[in-house]
Amino acid sequence: MSDEQDFGTIVSSSHLVSELSSELSEFEYGLTIANNSFQRWMLHCSSSSGVEGLTPLDVLVVHHINHRERPKKVSDICFILNQEDTHTIAYSVRKLVGQGMIKGSKQGKETFYRTTEQGQNFCRKYREVREACLVESLTALSLSNEEIGEVAKALRTLSGIYDQASRAAASL
Repeated sequence: MSDEQDFGTIVSSSHLVSELSSELSEFEYGLTIANNSFQRWMLHCSSSSGVEGLTPLDVLVVHHINHRERPKKVSDICFILNQEDTHTIAYSVRKLVGQGMIKGSKQGKETFYRTTEQGQNFCRKYREVREACLVESLTALSLSNEEIGEVAKALRTLSGIYDQASRAAASL
């Protein structure tokens, strides 16, 4: 590691910067601060939608359960959110049931969850706040919807690379 400062590269952990790809460290730092901003946004949007005390994961779970108005199993939610820790999703589901935002119904050995009227109202209000505060502010950016879509595709692709790297690291 050199004592020289590189003012063109913005990273959070200079000791991880690789000679093969300093851009990866820049990406990871950008991903970290974007993730933290996104989580903070979900909490404030949730609060402005009239619901306090939700975690970012709770917000993601209730929105996914509301998605396409189809009942979901905990394993389905874990799969879609790429969350391997079923306990955190199950905890979130129990919390949302306790708050009256979702309800479960047994079908054989499985429990399927769907949003209640209260949960649907929350999702509707969240969308309204999101439209007013976030979507409308996108017009100020020089990014087009197509470019945002390309970034989304790249993030999904990179998530697969990180998943593969996780498996490789776990097998060491």
